[in-house]
Amino acid sequence: MSWIRSSKSAALVALLALSLVAVGTAGAISVSPGEVPDESQVGETVTTTVTVEDPFVDMNDQWALRGSTELTNVSWTVTVLQQGEEVDQASYGEQSFEQALNASNGGDTVEIELTGDTPAIENYTYEPVETYTLYDFDTVQGSSTSDLNETSVHHYTNASKDAREAIDDANAAINESGGNDQAEEQRDRAISAYENGNFGNAESLAGDAQSQAEQAQQSAQRNQTILMGVGALVVLALIGGGIYYWRSNQDEPTKLQ
Repeated sequence: MSWIRSSKSAALVALLALSLVAVGTAGAISVSPGEVPDESQVGETVTTTVTVEDPFVDMNDQWALRGSTELTNVSWTVTVLQQGEEVDQASYGEQSFEQALNASNGGDTVEIELTGDTPAIENYTYEPVETYTLYDFDTVQGSSTSDLNETSVHHYTNASKDAREAIDDANAAINESGGNDQAEEQRDRAISAYENGNFGNAESLAGDAQSQAEQAQQSAQRNQTILMGVGALVVLALIGGGIYYWRSNQDEPTKLQ
């Protein structure tokens, strides 16, 4: 009986050890994104460098790195390094590339430098904000493709940015006012104009919405002040009446018994 229990315990320990080994070594390949802007203007040049660490840990000795971007006028430079020393380098000028990697050539790091121009906006949406794919990297092993890393960035034009900021200001004013139906309707019209690309009209409508919300807030504050004043007068009147009544009773002659 003790041998059976001992065998079961040993089996559990072995399974646990195998599980820990599997967890400890999984997903060793890692990606370190470079500096990525929060937003960029249409036509603005963007440059970033992405680093892939340990490209052959838990990977086949031969696999391909695939990259794509929605930037235009693109330039990729893919550099394979071994302990900081360049092993291989290749350049690409299209919006996508695929580079074969081979462990026999060495390489513990792959650096991908990307430069390109911010693309035009095809569809304007106030929420969510308009974005483009800065880069999208995949690993390719035979017929199998796996996502490695992807990053998107908000893009804008001067006109769309001004209109968006005007709508943001209108939203802030509406929230501060506690909500106002007319202001909200005007704000919604501004968003509709924005999404149709009528940025001048959107900015004007958003300004109207902001003004209406601010006026509603001022009116509410004025009414509150008036109510507080009336309340204070009522309190004073009650106090004054009480004092008058008390003094009147004090001035009455004491009745003789």
